[in-house]
Amino acid sequence: MGKLALAAKITHVPSMYLSELDGPRKGCRQAAIDGHMEIDRRCRELGVDTIVVFDTHWLVNAGYHINCAPHWEGTYTSNELPHFISNMPFNLHGNPELGNLIARVASEQGVETMAHDATTLAPEYGTLVPMRYMNKDNHYKVVSISALCTVHYLNDSARLGWALREAIEKHYDGTVAILASGSLSHRFAQNGQAPDFSDKIWSPFLETLDKEVVNMWENGQWPAFCEMLPEYAAKGHGEGFMHDTAMLLGALGWSEYTGKVDVITPYFGSSGTGQINAIFPVTEVSGSAVPGPQASEVAKLTYGQSRL
Repeated sequence: MGKLALAAKITHVPSMYLSELDGPRKGCRQAAIDGHMEIDRRCRELGVDTIVVFDTHWLVNAGYHINCAPHWEGTYTSNELPHFISNMPFNLHGNPELGNLIARVASEQGVETMAHDATTLAPEYGTLVPMRYMNKDNHYKVVSISALCTVHYLNDSARLGWALREAIEKHYDGTVAILASGSLSHRFAQNGQAPDFSDKIWSPFLETLDKEVVNMWENGQWPAFCEMLPEYAAKGHGEGFMHDTAMLLGALGWSEYTGKVDVITPYFGSSGTGQINAIFPVTEVSGSAVPGPQASEVAKLTYGQSRL
């Protein structure tokens, strides 16, 4: 019935908002903003009606959660970086139908997922920042999925991604894009050193690791990347333990994925973290079995364990 038309891994760095404002950082993230606008252009060409965001700023401690309220409107200030995002207005339309479909199909496949369509919960900035640049005119409906998962297995997040694809293709009458909203390495600069790392990566190790991962993506080395994802997420300080990336690849077929990534905004450093905008072409997935990591492929690590 429906179609998954576009998939991407995107940045949501708060310095994008600073980049709009008069001051010393004005214009600093224009390349990232331009990347979001290019993704928007491609979505419109493909007839996308709804964007689903895997948001690594939405922390959850039990289950998977989908924010699919009919509408959100307000003014947002980041609790973690209030000097970067302060009093940012937002006004978005949600898609309760799609959110509930995803939750139902995921739960039927054994991944406990709850949709919230009657809620006062507003999206976090992993959703709000990209929608600011991709959806200024409310062209798209929006669904936000929790991806800062503290006690969850990466293989469950990948299975959620596949359930999402099945919900779209078998039950939804429309065209959808999915965005994994999170960084590559996510080691912030040490307190007091942030200004020195505003456009840099925290360490040569993390920068080298990230660049090798991008090279793997561009060359379609998915079996190798999927196998290394849990360790990369841990040793690379993955944002949200990279549950957004697991969800994205789950929707694309996990290690069976055959696409080669198209980098829209080249890899860059921000406050010590590694960032990118990259499109993952949506390809056909062969076979009737549900793709996704098996226990033998994916170590059952949790976000908390990655800190040990």
